[in-house]
Amino acid sequence: MVTEIDRNGLAALLRKSGETSSDFDLNKALRPTVASPLRAAGVLVPIKETADGLRLILTKRSSALKHHPGQIAFPGGRVDPEDHDHVAAALREAYEEIGLPPSNVDILGELPTHQTVTQFEMFPVLGWIRDDFVPVPEAGEVSEVFDVPLSHVLNPDNFSIQSRRWRGQLRSFYTVPYGPYYIWGATARILRVLADRASR
Repeated sequence: MVTEIDRNGLAALLRKSGETSSDFDLNKALRPTVASPLRAAGVLVPIKETADGLRLILTKRSSALKHHPGQIAFPGGRVDPEDHDHVAAALREAYEEIGLPPSNVDILGELPTHQTVTQFEMFPVLGWIRDDFVPVPEAGEVSEVFDVPLSHVLNPDNFSIQSRRWRGQLRSFYTVPYGPYYIWGATARILRVLADRASR
């Protein structure tokens, strides 16, 4: 188990081999019966260095949103036609959602993609924040911007599998709660991939 890591160590984790993940990993019966094109989404996994160690920045979505209200998420969203690629989309969305300038982010690499039950293919992009910045939550979409110790989400022992009913079926998912923040679903599943790499 790795609890302390630096920039080079993070980059090394991204070079390890690994398979894609999905919301269906724990829910084989939920897999769509009709194949449809996945919609690409770029998400930024932003890491900053502080006096207390490395911290991961996350957002809490507005409770007024139609999709995934109040959930904990990475900054990010759908790849738009004007985006060069999913990395550009992740950086654009991070600027829009939390006010993080793209010029302040070094891209360290990427994790394998994650397919959601809502037919998105998420491309997690690990970004190193070079300089301090003051987060500015996007009004109407982000209710809070917060950070957690990276060591917390790199420890597989902090994860658990829980279940709840979704569209009439029992759905299981990873969680990695921290304080008042209930981190679960796709966000926790992607972080679990990173934790698994750190533990081997």
